[in-house]
Amino acid sequence: MGYQQGLSGLAGASSDLDVIGNNIANANTVGFKQGSAQFADMYANSVATAVNTQIGIGSRLASVQQQFSQGTINTTNQALDVAINGNGFFQMSNNGSLTYSRNGVFQLDKNGFIINADGLQLMGYAANANGIINSANTVPLKVPTANIPPTTTSTITAGLNLNAQDPLVLGTPGVALGGTNTGTVTSSGAAITNTAAGTNANTYQITFTSATTYDVYVNGSATPSVTGATYTDGSPITLGTGETVTLAGVPAVNDTVTVSPTSVPFDQTDSTTYSYPTSVPVYDSLGGAQQVNMYFVKTAAGSWDVYAGVSTGTASKIGTATFDSSGNLVSTTDNAGNPTATPLAFDFSIPTTDGSATPQSLQLRIGGTTQFGSKDGTNSLDQDGFAAGTLTNFTIGQDGTLTGNYSNGQTAALGQIVLANFANQNGLVDLGNNQYGATAASGVAQISTPGSTNHGTLQGGAVENSNVDLTSELVDLITAQRNYQANAQTIKTQQAVDNTLINL
Repeated sequence: MGYQQGLSGLAGASSDLDVIGNNIANANTVGFKQGSAQFADMYANSVATAVNTQIGIGSRLASVQQQFSQGTINTTNQALDVAINGNGFFQMSNNGSLTYSRNGVFQLDKNGFIINADGLQLMGYAANANGIINSANTVPLKVPTANIPPTTTSTITAGLNLNAQDPLVLGTPGVALGGTNTGTVTSSGAAITNTAAGTNANTYQITFTSATTYDVYVNGSATPSVTGATYTDGSPITLGTGETVTLAGVPAVNDTVTVSPTSVPFDQTDSTTYSYPTSVPVYDSLGGAQQVNMYFVKTAAGSWDVYAGVSTGTASKIGTATFDSSGNLVSTTDNAGNPTATPLAFDFSIPTTDGSATPQSLQLRIGGTTQFGSKDGTNSLDQDGFAAGTLTNFTIGQDGTLTGNYSNGQTAALGQIVLANFANQNGLVDLGNNQYGATAASGVAQISTPGSTNHGTLQGGAVENSNVDLTSELVDLITAQRNYQANAQTIKTQQAVDNTLINL
């Protein structure tokens, strides 16, 4: 009967127009997946012997199939906008009832929970106060607003270069006359000729073997380093490579002259008493900050005394660092000259005054320090403490990790967004508002972190646009319209046939 086929065709074409119109209406809906009307033909029941003479009685709407193809990703730079690139759905909670969505436009509610425009809460894995994520089960994600507590500084790590050509921090060498003193030798003093020469730290003894000859002994050695040198009244005598002493008069046999280094007392307010300073802030148990100053004093070739203390107090010596001839740090000793408990590190303490634990124990590690013939400088300087911090912003990584950035420069994981995937995505029921519900046809939700197995990745600060192609939809709209007109024509034709029969 032409009416039956025509009416079913009109109904099908009308449904097709509805689906296409819905696609066009949602062309700008974030995360929307276009639908496609699927049709099936209909036949009246027939006996087995008459199958070759069956005439169809029209068509029916078999299903509206969602097209879960990837939509284009558009950057928004909004911290809580998230786009899925690949398979998966956000898991949402509506008072405990779970739904699924591709719409990644989120915001915070008054309690800090991440929600969508309809108030549904985004689900994921929670993180504890130490930033460790618990993947045992999914919970509504919440952004904590509490301060993160301070961490006490215990270790300072410094990588420096101490200039091998820095002058020794020494004063004018001292001169003492000794021996038989039967001669008339006098001294007009010693002078440093090369401030960087390590030999300036030596003690020299000049012993006259005659009125015109002398031997030189270094640092109390029983064997002279110089033998039978000629003495000239009033001429400088070279000692090592960095200083001289000038003597006058006629010495007697066994007269001696001792030239010894003069140390300069350390004074943190006087830059001439140290070779190189540096400083770093440290934090106590309450998060209070103090500046710790460190001073390095070159006392001999390859040997540097190290001082440390707070900027508001007095620095004190904490040990000595020794370098080899290649500029490598080889050892550290404490104030008693013993090897430090931790190699290449000094232990010391500083006072605190804000009610935190005092004294505060610190360790200065200088294992990366060198002594090369280039400028003094700090290559790296770090400490392991920080003050209390407030949350300033957060970001979402490809694996869904929500990372908080704090005012004290620290970062911490706040949670992790999960994705749900289904064996049959077209088995999901469309609930409206960009939400889908799981059914027996879709299978159970396969929950996992973004980027794992067959789950897609996330892009923070972006959204996934609708996958509707307006050009193809408009072409389909024209086709559906022609189908509607053609089915209407079959009814009109059947009406004409009926009129012919009536008029016989």
